[in-house]
Amino acid sequence: MDSERQSKATGEITREARAYISSLDATDPARLGDIVRGHWSVENQLHWMLDVAFREDQSLVRKDHAPRNLSLLRKLALMLVRREKTHKRGVQTKRKRAAWDPDYLLKLLGAALDQSSDQRF
Repeated sequence: MDSERQSKATGEITREARAYISSLDATDPARLGDIVRGHWSVENQLHWMLDVAFREDQSLVRKDHAPRNLSLLRKLALMLVRREKTHKRGVQTKRKRAAWDPDYLLKLLGAALDQSSDQRF
């Protein structure tokens, strides 16, 4: 599969060929392209943010259930920070502010509680 990417900063276009191994039927290239784009969408929207804002790839936690538990906590924190709209800053800045400012941390947690109570079953 050929891939093309344009840099927002410079406008430079780079192209590369990518190979994928799959048990899916290769007779529908459009479907395969959708699956690949869907994978990279998740990678770019979630995992990249966890790597940048939470340095998840640099974590040295590797024993027992700790890696999975910390990953869940990071995703929860990312969700809380993304939901907060009054402080117009990036995820890293909001995360640091929540660590330094107990009132802001309570605001993040309170907003999550308010939203969950609106979604009654």
